[in-house]
Amino acid sequence: MRIDLHTHSHRSDGTDSPTELVRNAAQAGLDVVALTDHDATTGWQEALAAADGLDVVVVPGIEISTTFQGESVHLLGYGFDPDHPPLVEELHRVLDGRDQRLPRILARLAEHGIEITEADVALQSGSAAASGRPHVADAMVAKGYIGHRDEAFQGWLNSRGKAYVGRYAAPLLETIRLLKAAGGSAVVAHPWSRGSDRVLTSAAFEELAAAGLDGIEADHVDHDEWSRRGLRDIARGLDLVVTGSSDYHGTGKSSAFHLGANLTDPAEYERLLGH
Repeated sequence: MRIDLHTHSHRSDGTDSPTELVRNAAQAGLDVVALTDHDATTGWQEALAAADGLDVVVVPGIEISTTFQGESVHLLGYGFDPDHPPLVEELHRVLDGRDQRLPRILARLAEHGIEITEADVALQSGSAAASGRPHVADAMVAKGYIGHRDEAFQGWLNSRGKAYVGRYAAPLLETIRLLKAAGGSAVVAHPWSRGSDRVLTSAAFEELAAAGLDGIEADHVDHDEWSRRGLRDIARGLDLVVTGSSDYHGTGKSSAFHLGANLTDPAEYERLLGH
């Protein structure tokens, strides 16, 4: 079986619709694909419907923006009740944080001569649950300021960029508990990349496991072989599931993030579903 447990549609910052994503997953030879849009579950029903008649299983999931010891950490959730009230409330706070920082990002860009309006961003975000930095980047591309989304994150929108603005993110430990209370499984996404490696030590993973963490996404484009081995060692020591995935965003990320770029072992997938 070929299993990819981390992908995005245009309901967050991918470029495929949920239907296109599922069809592309089938064409890529995947047997299982998880839709894990940022902080939202609005693409689940479309993706599940699109799988009818195709030889691909859709796993409903999410990627939640969280913080741990002052650093951003992304948390993948699978198989939970999307209507669980405490979780819904927390996701609303996260999405509101995305929307509320948009005017401040645009103001900072304007200080540097980059004139982007909220309407310009809305044209790019379309069906997304909230407008985020990738949609600002796409608006910058559409207006001719840069050539590709990646350029915006290299100098403008990353955490050290000229137009970066912080926002609310959910506390990691509490979010793990919320996912578990909603009947789901929790996996830390790409833990040793994008700054989260500074806080996600072996001791930290012990704390997360005690809170209910189910797994670690070890096989990811952003992880080198040293990171993958280290994360597998931690997972084995704590009896956590090890996952692999593409973090596919359609054309929103480089071709290295293609569907099936990294895969989850079927035995680990079965363990994850059993949690």
